[in-house]
Amino acid sequence: MSTSRPPKALDRVLIVRLSALGDVVLSSGLIPALLSQWPAARITWLVEAPAAPLLKHNPRLHEVIVLPTAHWKSLWREGKRLQALREIWRFRASLRAARFDLVIDPQGLLKSGLMAWFTGAPRRVNLKPRESSQYLMHESVRPALPAAGELPIVAHEYRDLAVYLGADSSSYRMDLAVGELALQQARSRLKDAKVGPKYAVLAAFTTRPQKHWIESHWAGLADGLIAQGLTPLLLGGPADLTAAQRIAASHDGILNLVGQFKLDETVAVINDAALLVGVDTGLTHMAIALNIPSVALFGSTTPYLRGPDARTQVLYERLDCSPCNRKPTCNGRYDCMRQLDVARVLRAAAEVQQASKT
Repeated sequence: MSTSRPPKALDRVLIVRLSALGDVVLSSGLIPALLSQWPAARITWLVEAPAAPLLKHNPRLHEVIVLPTAHWKSLWREGKRLQALREIWRFRASLRAARFDLVIDPQGLLKSGLMAWFTGAPRRVNLKPRESSQYLMHESVRPALPAAGELPIVAHEYRDLAVYLGADSSSYRMDLAVGELALQQARSRLKDAKVGPKYAVLAAFTTRPQKHWIESHWAGLADGLIAQGLTPLLLGGPADLTAAQRIAASHDGILNLVGQFKLDETVAVINDAALLVGVDTGLTHMAIALNIPSVALFGSTTPYLRGPDARTQVLYERLDCSPCNRKPTCNGRYDCMRQLDVARVLRAAAEVQQASKT
């Protein structure tokens, strides 16, 4: 990966990262990195609706544009295809009218590349291009491999993109803002649920079962966290309700508030936490971005093996079969996650909390 020379001035910059929640958080470090190079630039972010609440409170963003993908798909399914095409064309025209000087696509997919191409910007740069999206760009960036013996840091590929654009590596800091109203609403709901002042968020859920920690371990972890003076608090979305009920039933000290908060309120709950223990999921990345002491449990995936500082520990055991990503070969045993026993997680939890005090 080489470093490009930044232009002397930029007025309008567009970041196209449409999804998913964790990746929007991880790539948010582009905001301060870009502003370190171009302090007067107006940065706009194009995102799909589910992740938009992660960005809407950020005062360093000039604008957040929500891509109406679901609406277009609905029109298409209803047979209103001409209307859908007309709306897509109008959306394209609005992007062109914004006259962006630079468009950055850290997602690297065809759909994100198409949106970048729609802008007609004179410079379009993407990251790790897939699905032939490089042909819609002027430049494509592939992250550098870690040096021998170096553990890949959280969000390293997005950091490399920022460096390519001319920013200093140290300027890359994930940038997740907490909304004042969301914070008030979250605190009110926590008070109603009789959550004490020191709590640990358990981020136990994600989209793939091979990324989950062994479910029975959460009760043992709760015992240890309570001994450390923390209230274990389950967070997640509506899709996680069934699994959350099982975990909460395994230990009467676990408070189950899964599905009780909007996304920006969830950010606020994490912001007030003393600790987060979670799997490879968006909530874990949110805690790291907010500088909350965090223990990340990785197994089938291993994008990062260290956090920005000692307040984050990534626990991961490399087995012959790992990382398997979407193709586990262990017949549902998830051996990599079984390697992460409760005692080890509790030690890491105590260490990251201590690191936050020094």
